[in-house]
Amino acid sequence: MTNTRLRTRLIRRGDRHPSLDDLLASVRAHHPAADPELLHRAHSEAARWHQGQLRRSGAPMVTHCVAVAVIVANCGMPPEVVCAALLHDLEDTPCPPERIAELFGQYIADLVQAIPTAPLDPSPSDSARAVPGGAPSFEAALLAIRLADRLHNMRTIAFVSQNTRYRKARETADVFAPLANAAGLHHVSRELRDLASAVLRGPTVSYAVTGRTLALLTLLLPSRHRSRWQEEWTADLAAHDTRRTRTRYTLRVLWHTPRLSMTLRRSAGKEQAW
Repeated sequence: MTNTRLRTRLIRRGDRHPSLDDLLASVRAHHPAADPELLHRAHSEAARWHQGQLRRSGAPMVTHCVAVAVIVANCGMPPEVVCAALLHDLEDTPCPPERIAELFGQYIADLVQAIPTAPLDPSPSDSARAVPGGAPSFEAALLAIRLADRLHNMRTIAFVSQNTRYRKARETADVFAPLANAAGLHHVSRELRDLASAVLRGPTVSYAVTGRTLALLTLLLPSRHRSRWQEEWTADLAAHDTRRTRTRYTLRVLWHTPRLSMTLRRSAGKEQAW
């Protein structure tokens, strides 16, 4: 396996539904004095308005919000920008825009409102507004959230249609990856290019067949674990670029799934006993 494929696979494996604790740890790594209360409140607000919403993978929508916020935090953005990342998809909910300003202040509300229509521009404009407490500019903060949103969507792109995958991958390679590089977010740019290239190499019939097989295998697992394992298996499958290696991977999953199912059900039984 090449270094690029190995790195991409490890990044994906480490991105399995990060928790609020993971997010707080990422923020503290760059901003040790950050008040966690802001992020606790933002997470609760996002969970409230996204309740019942699911991604195409079957995972709760709020897991995407947390994942995007973790990427933003790992870029070194201040807590206010991370907070806006947690709330970045509220436009698709009944949440009143004024509520965000009341709960989190006008700066965060402006960020959240601007995210859907913000131009993709790596260079700050003459009217760039500063983040409270210093840099980056308002525009740089928006760009970081847009890039993080695209990065997590690319990590889970296997769950959308083939045509959409190709269109998003082409846009990612042509627009988002160069922008990330121009903005100095080189690690984001590299992963965006890797993920886009994996899609643009072209889907094969064997990929579709093995992908459907993996989806069917999740039916052997307890229902609450299915979305997590389907996302993990599908992401790992995408790291294999030949028909032979994809088939071998699918056969390994097929061989181990019954034992995994027994382990998960046994664990669930122990939890109930407690």
